[in-house]
Amino acid sequence: MSHRIAALVTGPRSAVLVALVPFLLALVLIGAVGEADRADRSTDSLPAGLDSTEGTALLDRLPEDVSTAAIVLFTAKDGELSGVQLTALRDAAGDLGSRGGTPAGEQASPLVPSEDGTAALLAIPVPSGSATEVADTVKELRTAADEAAPDGVEAQVTGPAAVQADLAAVFDGANTRLLLVTALVVAVLLVITYRSPVLWLVPLAVVGIADRLAAVLATQVMAAVDVAWDESTVGILSVLVFGAGTDYALLLISRYRDELRTEESRYQAMAHALRRTAEAVIASATTVVLGLLTLLLSLTPTTRGLGLACAVGVVVAATFALAVLPAALVLFGRWVFWPRVPHVGETVMVESGTVWHKIGERVARRPGTVITGSLLLLAVMAIGLFRIDLGLDQAEQFLDEPEAISAATRLAESFPAGTADPTQVVTTGSPEKVLDAVRSVEGVTSARVSDSGNGVSVIDAVLSGRSGENTDTVEALRDAVAPYDAHVTGSEAEAIDEREGSDRDLRLIVPLILVLVLGGLVLLLRSAVAPVLLVLTVVATYAAAMGASWWLFTGPLGFGAMDSGVPLFAFLFLVALGVDYNIFLVTRAREESAGHGSRDGMLRALSATGGVITSAGILLAAVFAVLGVLPLVVLAQLGTIICLGVLLDTLLVRTLLVPAIAMRLGDRFWWPRQVG
Repeated sequence: MSHRIAALVTGPRSAVLVALVPFLLALVLIGAVGEADRADRSTDSLPAGLDSTEGTALLDRLPEDVSTAAIVLFTAKDGELSGVQLTALRDAAGDLGSRGGTPAGEQASPLVPSEDGTAALLAIPVPSGSATEVADTVKELRTAADEAAPDGVEAQVTGPAAVQADLAAVFDGANTRLLLVTALVVAVLLVITYRSPVLWLVPLAVVGIADRLAAVLATQVMAAVDVAWDESTVGILSVLVFGAGTDYALLLISRYRDELRTEESRYQAMAHALRRTAEAVIASATTVVLGLLTLLLSLTPTTRGLGLACAVGVVVAATFALAVLPAALVLFGRWVFWPRVPHVGETVMVESGTVWHKIGERVARRPGTVITGSLLLLAVMAIGLFRIDLGLDQAEQFLDEPEAISAATRLAESFPAGTADPTQVVTTGSPEKVLDAVRSVEGVTSARVSDSGNGVSVIDAVLSGRSGENTDTVEALRDAVAPYDAHVTGSEAEAIDEREGSDRDLRLIVPLILVLVLGGLVLLLRSAVAPVLLVLTVVATYAAAMGASWWLFTGPLGFGAMDSGVPLFAFLFLVALGVDYNIFLVTRAREESAGHGSRDGMLRALSATGGVITSAGILLAAVFAVLGVLPLVVLAQLGTIICLGVLLDTLLVRTLLVPAIAMRLGDRFWWPRQVG
């Protein structure tokens, strides 16, 4: 950042304007414009061009009064359903069908008892609509079913409509809870870091406004360019803005505190701190933004939306950290650091015997041993990487199992497993021929034409396998109906295609991220050796975090598999954010090496940045762990991997491994650049 810009941001006269004008403009935009709305599309979360996505798109051509299914399951609490109980349930079936808001021309099925006599089901068409409308209908149906169930009979509602309703309930107020918990975690960690009753309020207020502004700008940008987003997008955006914004704030404030020990004027001190911090923050933010924008190459629309939204968020966070925060801080005197107020003449951190300086000295004595031990530990942790199973079925998507899932599990004990969620074959050809082809496939228990209109017909196929066990049957279905211009969709087919889409995204986007990060480091450091080594350490951290997390998932957390989208998101966030800390360390090391040589320069850099980077890493890890507030397995898994990876990167890789490599190589670490 140039001297003129730094002087403008931190000047005695201009600081008030720089601090207040963006702040007020942000408040106006947040209040007057707000977050954008967008009508959801049925294919928003499906990978483009794959079979289930094409089938789902064809479903949109059906008449507007098309319905989804809710299945009321009645089970005997003890033994089998009696004749009296079955009679009462048959008498109630008509009333329950009307409670579902059955569309014109469609009727609820008759009550179907199971062969084992312990259960009976009633399929009720529910008008398709918004998630809120379907949720309200399912809620009313559940109340009516409970009232209709005779003594000794339990009523539950499952089926696609109930799953949609329960998924909507997961996100009901979830983003607000996530924001509040994130802000609370950041506030607590800032108080612990600064040990001041006042200072933490300034960065928290700045980052908080940046977060709300980022949500408004990101959704407005996505709406303007017609990029999809879903319920979790704004929540993940908030986590990233709070994490990255607070990291940038910690780095700036740490440098500002150091400058206050050598400079009487707080305005000059902030100008010096800003100039020396800006390069690292801008390089870090640029790396993260470029990495996030690679998600625009994803096949899945909501993944593209997440990348664009988070890129906007990081730009906003970095802008507020480099403009609004410095101006806001200089409006206060040194007293804002109370009770640990920095004074001119105090020892600067790089010259003191801090714990980080002592760690650096130990690393410098035996860098080879530290390198070997660190790499061995990472390798052991990464072993689980080769055991990972990808792909969660519908029953495994929720941390707390909702009624729709538990009822589907119980239904599969007495009826064919696919009854609650039939696989759909959608065709523009002859429905009779497609129906015959579907019935000929092994693993299909029953099939019927369930809907037609506007040249599109739908065949519901009940599969015999449980959820997640029908891959071969779905593939056989696709082969059987391929000659009839038909597509296979439904949750089973969508899960198969999501895995295929995620695999394609992983193979395309991961190498691109590595190239972008490596190129950014080469431009920043003007070195050929250091960037390659830094990228390799971050990749090793990712492998270790994935491997160790897999043991956590299959052990204490009890997950059967990893969501197919998690590896890509975890790689993106860990590599982009992990490089941040290396950038903070090596840019300071390069600065110190100019006057003290490579070895002492790295030692002084570790002493100077150790505390702030460790605080930033712990804070970022805690913030991503907050994703567990949303009761979806995919977000819990993502939060766990990033939390563990950031801690590894902060406490092991950046503290021990990178300094050891730099000290072992000496000037060769910076080759071909000369730093001494």
